[in-house]
Amino acid sequence: MTTAPTVRSRAVRRIPVGAALLLVASAAFHTLVLALDGGPWDDPVSWRKPITFGLSFGISVLTVTWVCRLLTLPARSRTLLLGAFTAASLLETGLITLQAWRGVPSHFNTETPFDTFVTRALAAGGVTLIAVVVALTVAALRPQPTAAPSMRLALRAGLVALTGSMAAGAVMIAYGLTLEGAGRVAEAYRSAGFLRPAHAVTMHAVLLLPSLAWLLSRTRRPEAERLRLLRVTVAVYGAGAALVTTAAAVGLTFATPATAAAVSAGVTTAPALVFWAFGARQAVREIRASTRPIDRVPTHGPHQAAPVGGPDDDRRLDA
Repeated sequence: MTTAPTVRSRAVRRIPVGAALLLVASAAFHTLVLALDGGPWDDPVSWRKPITFGLSFGISVLTVTWVCRLLTLPARSRTLLLGAFTAASLLETGLITLQAWRGVPSHFNTETPFDTFVTRALAAGGVTLIAVVVALTVAALRPQPTAAPSMRLALRAGLVALTGSMAAGAVMIAYGLTLEGAGRVAEAYRSAGFLRPAHAVTMHAVLLLPSLAWLLSRTRRPEAERLRLLRVTVAVYGAGAALVTTAAAVGLTFATPATAAAVSAGVTTAPALVFWAFGARQAVREIRASTRPIDRVPTHGPHQAAPVGGPDDDRRLDA
């Protein structure tokens, strides 16, 4: 009775995971292209865009696949949301990569009918991503009886931050389209990405915070202590994200927006990977310990074990 739904659920997860690995592989390939071909890093036409979008969307699809399993969602809603997010991520990265190989800007480009179509399709993909993230955030804010309090806090804070990241992206797209509509295309290329550091630092909180909650769940810390640690982490992260957002809004960055965005994303995702590495090592140890053969002691027959510690010892050997 449960075999068919289980197989279907696994198939639903395999497609997004395969798509995410494809996006990450694309980012790795274009990193090699950048190393061999060279070219600018910050310009509207750059190999940076296939690299950063492929890596960021690949990580995001994997994260959303995991988050959808943690949230209490109807199976149909989970499939629909995960499918829409995966399709939109592939669309965004694919079109951006196509334009990079054509040697033309991907956003705010209306030079030809095809370029206009790409620009509008990217905007539509962004709207889809925002709708999915908002739906997941609303679901996370509802009661989650199967999740520990620390994981509930991590999921809610991470998805709220992701919603803020989508909002920053929407602001940049709207600002750039406004400039492009006014005929100020060069200015749109130059200044529309001013919130990229804020967009990057808030995008992967949904990976960072639940990863920390998962790692803490692998320890012997009581849940009350884990919850306190998550609250402190969320507060520190929120303060840092607010500082980065404010600095980006007023034009104060330590580097160009593209470089600052890449650094911000790395600062967010690197600790999450470390959390998973430590948690995975501990999980492997537990699996090995549970599968280690047990030395059995005979409890009957001529080789029955003698009582330990003399006749008054009340300890018993487990067979």
